Amino acid sequence: MKATRTLLTLLALTSSATAATYTVKPGDTLYSIAKSTGVDAAKLMQLNKLGSSTIQVGQKLSTGGASPAPAAARPQAAPAQAGRSSVTIRAAATRFLGARYVLGATGGGALDCSGYTLNVFRQLGINLPRTAAAQWRAGSAVSRRDLRAGDLVFFNTMGRTASHVGIYMGDGMMANANSYYGKTMIEPLFGNPYWASRYDGARRVLN
Repeated sequence: MKATRTLLTLLALTSSATAATYTVKPGDTLYSIAKSTGVDAAKLMQLNKLGSSTIQVGQKLSTGGASPAPAAARPQAAPAQAGRSSVTIRAAATRFLGARYVLGATGGGALDCSGYTLNVFRQLGINLPRTAAAQWRAGSAVSRRDLRAGDLVFFNTMGRTASHVGIYMGDGMMANANSYYGKTMIEPLFGNPYWASRYDGARRVLN
């Protein structure tokens, strides 16, 4: 009986340890892991002290005790929205990640904030105006609660409206050319006090 209790205790501990971590598999992204574990991408980055959304196969990520739901128990995916899918948008945005931040740059391995959004949306067949201020006038306004992947998000970083622009990626994350870090990257949006306090609004240019 004692041996049985010991075995059950070990199994429980093993199960608990497994539930608290996730091992990255080929094809995984931070967003797919967030979906399967029920922990949003921003929280995963915080739990694992990640500076970006880049992850490696075999890497063990803390999920804060959450574990992937069994396949049969996972909710059905929502019907695809009209227009381009979030997967397509993320693929286009990811293509330019890691480029150097250079004010006024629109290519050649270097981009500024509006140069980044311009290049990403060009991949999607949409020509945006050159500057963040001009992009602020494109498309239609979107409320914060209705944000979806592909929306342009704007910030007042220089004492004027729409002096910085990024792309909302879903799960509370945005992609942008960050002058402080000197590169294009994905980072938390409202989970970052700097961006949250400077948020101006969003515009939708993808239908």
